[in-house]
Amino acid sequence: MKNPLYFEDVVIGQDIPHQVKEPLTTRSVVKWAAAVKDFYEIHYDKDFARLMGMPDIIAHGPYKCALLSRLMIEWIGERGKLHKVLCTHKASNFPGETLVCKGKVKSKYSKDGKHYVECELWVENQDGKVAAPGEALVSLPSRG
Repeated sequence: MKNPLYFEDVVIGQDIPHQVKEPLTTRSVVKWAAAVKDFYEIHYDKDFARLMGMPDIIAHGPYKCALLSRLMIEWIGERGKLHKVLCTHKASNFPGETLVCKGKVKSKYSKDGKHYVECELWVENQDGKVAAPGEALVSLPSRG
């Protein structure tokens, strides 16, 4: 178990340790489609995806939100609490791309005895193109 993250240790503007995911594969996109029971052809049929104007099948938007949730859960640790993650889907991602999950602390405050941290989040590809911007709200334990 890693050392717990405390509210007092967080600084506005600090980067959240980024996570680099394995390159997307056709197999990983199809597995996600099966797991969430989303059988829209654009996620597994390359010919259909090309008919829709895409170069290949596309990764699911909710997959990228799940990656951002995981980024936050791993950053805050067992003693932190994830209250909210929101993201939007601005660009498609294709097999062969590497997804990088990043974040930055936007603000922090205490209210009703809890210690909150608001974060800006995003998923980008290996070229730095942002595909899924978002935000999160977490609470952390206090040293005091």
